[in-house]
Amino acid sequence: MAELPRCPSAGFAHVLRTRARESAASLAFRFVLDDGHAEEITYGELDRRARAVAINILDVTDGRPERALLLYPPGLDYLTALFACFYAGTVAIPAFPPGATRQPRTMSRLMAIIEDAGASLVLTTSPAAPMITDWLADSSVQPVPRVVSTDLADPDAHDLAPRSSGDTLAVLQYTSGSTSLPRGVMLNHDHLISNTADITRSFGLHAGASAVFWLPPYHDMGLIGGLLTPVASGIPATFMSPVTFLRRPLSWMRVVSRYRATHTGGPNFAYDLCVKRVKESDLVDLDLSSVELSFTGAEPVRPDTIERFLKIFEPYGLRPEAIYPCYGLAEATLLVSGGTRLGGWRSVSVAREALELARVARPATAGEPSRRIVGCGAPGPGTRIEIVDPTTGEPVPAGQVGEIWLDSPSVAAGYWRRPSETAETFGALTATGEGPYLRTGDLGFVADGELFVAGRAKDLIVLNGRNYHPVDIEQICETDVAGIRRDCGAAFAVEDDHGAVERLVVVYEVDPGMTEDQHLGIIDGIRRCVSRESSVAPYAIVLIKARTMPKTSSGKVQRWLARRQYLSGELAEVTRWQRLGAAA
Repeated sequence: MAELPRCPSAGFAHVLRTRARESAASLAFRFVLDDGHAEEITYGELDRRARAVAINILDVTDGRPERALLLYPPGLDYLTALFACFYAGTVAIPAFPPGATRQPRTMSRLMAIIEDAGASLVLTTSPAAPMITDWLADSSVQPVPRVVSTDLADPDAHDLAPRSSGDTLAVLQYTSGSTSLPRGVMLNHDHLISNTADITRSFGLHAGASAVFWLPPYHDMGLIGGLLTPVASGIPATFMSPVTFLRRPLSWMRVVSRYRATHTGGPNFAYDLCVKRVKESDLVDLDLSSVELSFTGAEPVRPDTIERFLKIFEPYGLRPEAIYPCYGLAEATLLVSGGTRLGGWRSVSVAREALELARVARPATAGEPSRRIVGCGAPGPGTRIEIVDPTTGEPVPAGQVGEIWLDSPSVAAGYWRRPSETAETFGALTATGEGPYLRTGDLGFVADGELFVAGRAKDLIVLNGRNYHPVDIEQICETDVAGIRRDCGAAFAVEDDHGAVERLVVVYEVDPGMTEDQHLGIIDGIRRCVSRESSVAPYAIVLIKARTMPKTSSGKVQRWLARRQYLSGELAEVTRWQRLGAAA
């Protein structure tokens, strides 16, 4: 495997150039189309195309550094434009492209990103350019960015030396907005190189490895893990559209089997979707024996999901020890911690009452209400994790739950044009003055050197002096209540009219065509199981139409937005139950 450039001032374009010079004819990427056919590109061709587009960018900008929004469907054009930005010294801003229907939510997010980033360019393909140009003309964005069709770049453009270095801003990675409005995370080339090296080491990527991904390339997991890490490690990667996966979840496993991939992965919901949609016909001739590692992260990793997935796919060659829970976030580029490759995954069962009352991860005794939490391994070399009381800044003892703070070469430079939020999130100091640390906003604890993530601090529900994690309440509902849509619910707290008491609200999607009696049965089931298992009675339960729960484009439920829509009356309600005249 070719060595990457070791110079700390080399940017990621140098990484591609190294691959192109030493392995020009080797397969870099394969993109599987919806009909099963595939387009392929070698390292040499990817480098040539990226340089051609970079020269085009420099021509239209008179060589000035710019910020460019990348609006492409998943595919080789997007990949080429990304590396072209690296070559040209242009800041890449990956974003979910608008569809033909121009959904208001997507368009408003794009407008907010353009205005926040101050993007002067929109890079896209010639078929999409007229629609994007018309939309920008009709929007309130000022000044209007220039639309550039990168597939029209001169393929015979001359050579170009990379115009970026390690400390050059490479990407504005806008957060998914699962707990707040999206913010632009500033990633330099050194951050990308550092984190892809961590992933290469942690995942055990080697000369004979190959990867398969369906992850959206607009978010950290798909961008850093799915597109940049294969180039950094020099392995071929096969990717497909996330729309293809969502339509036919088992197409993921079929492509893994077809190309004998050694590495793959995705969020918890992806594994769950495969289990829910599996058909016998999808399993014919399936062979997953090549898989060395299948990571799961980006959202709470559920042990029951892993167990159900293995029950179906272990007979087809998937080894249990290949499952690899890990933890990361955009503010740390991507990966923070992971287990020992082929070391297997493990979970601990902690007493739910101790977790709720004192944030202590005490092992549960027999028959005691408990919660299983999956371990996400240990941080790699150079990364330091502290578990800290989020209120006092005091590091907490082992076994106690606190906010996860970290220090790493992969920690981003901050949020774009948000100095106060950058100082608060990226400049945290402990009570004794140690730091600065990145405040992740996640709660967790360390046991036997392994990190266990307990939930989001911002999602935490505090009722009657007890701390409840929304995921616990949602899991109770999804385990005990039939008729609700799994991974399509949100539990959150709202204040009473005096702002003195918080009340529990549970919102869930239901399938169309259900009767009023079925809705009432679901509400009664949620009331009973939540009251029984968590000792708190819901104040309100709202059933909403299928596919209307607010989610990020990567599939995470946006509890904060569900709460806002509940308060404003914007939920697509089917049935609502509310307990009148009583506090939560």
